[in-house]
Amino acid sequence: MGIIKISEQMHENLRLTSGALSRSMNAQAEHWLRVGMLSELNPTLCHGEICQLLIESERQAPPPASLRSVPPASLEKAA
Repeated sequence: MGIIKISEQMHENLRLTSGALSRSMNAQAEHWLRVGMLSELNPTLCHGEICQLLIESERQAPPPASLRSVPPASLEKAA
């Protein structure tokens, strides 16, 4: 994790867009970075196709540790 410098105009765009789309400013910036990176790597894809790629990659990702169920055997050992 790090800090990046962006222009005041981009910061304002992030603030407005993140509020309108109910995302944090960091989540909005990350979304734009992901879409932009995929656009550069796949110049023939349209925005909708890039969104489909993002959805598919999310579908294939393992759930976060906080959402995984704990196996019953682990619970017995803890008791």
